[in-house]
This record gives sequence, structure tokens and C-alpha cells, in this order.
Amino acid sequence: MNHTYVVIMAGGVGTRFWPFSRTSYPKQFHDVLGTGRTLLQQTADRFDGVCPPENIYIVTSSLYKDLCQKQLPQLSDDQVLCEPIARNTAPCIAYACYKIAQRDPQANIVVAPADHIILKEEEFKRTIQSALDATKDQDILVTLGIQPSRPDTGYGYIQYITESENTNKNSAPRRVKTFTEKPHLELAQQFVESGEFVWNAGIFVWNVQSIIKAFETYLPEIAEIFAEGSDTYYTEREKAFVDKAYSLTGSISIDNGVMEKADNVYVVLSDFGWSDLGTWKSLYEVSDKNDDLNVIDGHIMLYDTKNCIIKTPKDRLVVVNGLDGYIVAEYDNVLMICRKEEEQKVKSFVADAKERGMEFV
Repeated sequence: MNHTYVVIMAGGVGTRFWPFSRTSYPKQFHDVLGTGRTLLQQTADRFDGVCPPENIYIVTSSLYKDLCQKQLPQLSDDQVLCEPIARNTAPCIAYACYKIAQRDPQANIVVAPADHIILKEEEFKRTIQSALDATKDQDILVTLGIQPSRPDTGYGYIQYITESENTNKNSAPRRVKTFTEKPHLELAQQFVESGEFVWNAGIFVWNVQSIIKAFETYLPEIAEIFAEGSDTYYTEREKAFVDKAYSLTGSISIDNGVMEKADNVYVVLSDFGWSDLGTWKSLYEVSDKNDDLNVIDGHIMLYDTKNCIIKTPKDRLVVVNGLDGYIVAEYDNVLMICRKEEEQKVKSFVADAKERGMEFV
């Protein structure tokens, strides 16, 4: 029996990617990169060869069950776990891990978001396998840390202990010293210069007994709730149990609830062309650019325009003149024009659009 499992978290709305990412059709279900595969499909494809197809589980909102099954028709109903309400990543991971534990107490699990970009697929697989080898027989919780290329304030940072015996084994997990949520620029610069920090990729690897033990220790209420469901998983009673469980559990991230508290957390240093694709600017950074440093997707004519990302419907001719450093994005009757450097305002745009009518969000 192959004891490797993959849990893909696909429940987020991705507000910062509005107007493409909507409540009814979030970004993970879009072909954001123009490859012919959506972000969710690319994430599932990435684990081909890492585990059997029947060992891939998707955790998503019940709103997106049909979208998941349409885009990944190879998955059975038991492999699409539907959350009745959003409760952040700790309950999402608990649900998946307690369910998998019921089927395979020796499970070794990778947890990954559905909306990340990995440019070096083979290096990614090698890194994941290295982490799986480490967690298979050890009571450790592993996260992947990305070598920072710049002092980015949009990512969380992980400080690790630079143990001398590890210096020749770059893929060996390093013990984690601290987690820091998105720092201000000056602190981010200090982190990068120190050489002791990596970006937190939000990709985790552990064996199922270790994560259950961690839930029991650091989030006992969540542990108790999902342990109670052990005799309902893979039965027709699972949905009713999960609906009740989510009404009882609080909203907390796995980072805040477990990783920042546990003393057996390790990081594998990674460099596989990663981006969390959280924003328009991050899409701009990983996309191919023309001679004027524009990223173009659509039927577009440009004049005296540079450093822009323009993504519009193929059936509409769009003419742009005289812009420098802008996002121009149109999808489903919403057009947004915003300076790239002010993309943090997108969340405000969404909040204001919501007041005008749900069809905009």
C-alpha cells in the first residue's frame, strides 16, 4: 500500500485577484497563466508520481464541489471534502487528516494550497520527496521554506537554526526557531540580509500520527471535534457530522494554532520557482513580458505603454495609450484599472462593489 497522501486546500475566494476571482468562481478554478490548465488542475498534476490518484484529497467550500469535480473528474466523492463554512486552515487540515487517518493510520501527508505557482516542477518533486522521507518515521512537522530573492513584505518568514552538521546536506530539514507574519520593509531587509530566514510557502509535510498528536496538544477542542467523527468518515453520515463539527469549531490558521507553538517543527530549504500568486503584482512578476515589460492576455493594442499587466476578454478589442505601471483587468462585466503599486486597494474596491450588488463580487 502506498502511504503517501496529498491534501489540496481549494476553498479560498482570493479577493486580491478581483475581478477575476469571485465568490462564485475563485482564482484557483481559472487558467490564470494561459496554460490550458487551471491553478487547481496544475496543483493536482504536480503530484503525479508522488502519490496514487486515489490518495489526493481536495478540501473546498461546498459551493465549489461541482467545480472541483468538473475540473478533476478522476476524483471520487470521498476525495472532495466540502466545508459548510470557511474556518481558516486548521479545521480544514484537521478534517482531511482525521479522515485519512481513519483509512490509513500510517499515512504520510503533504498539504498544499491550490493557487500557488511552481516553475521548477522536478525540483519541487525532489524537495517534497526529501520532506516525505524525513517525516515517514519521525515525529516532526515539516514546512517548506523558500529562499528569499528580495525583502518582500507580503510573505511570512521562518527563521531556522543553522546547524553546522547540516551544512553539507541542503535538503535536510532544519529546526525552526521562529515564525514571523508579514513584516514591515525594514525588518524584511534585516531578515534577508541575515541569511537565517526563508519565506513561508504554506506547504506542509507530516505523518498523520504526528499532526493528530499536535492537534491534541495545541488545539485540543478541534482535535476532540474531528476525532468524534471517526466512525462517520467514508459513510453517508459524514456530511451531517461535518456540518455540525464546523458549527462548533473556531476559525484559526494552522500556523497560529500549531506551527508557531510546536517544538518539533522543521523547515526544508527550497528553491523551485515558487509564487503564492496572491496578487496581480505577483502574477506580473512570474509572467512573460514584452519589450516594454508589459504582460498581455487578450485582444490588445498598446501605444506608449509599459510596465503594465493587462488581462481582458479575448472577444473584446482593448486599446491602451500612455499607461505606465498599471493593472487593467476585465472579467464578467467588471473592469478595473489600478496602479500596480496600489494593488492593496483591491480589497477596498471589492468591499465597495459588494455594497452595490453581489453580482460584482
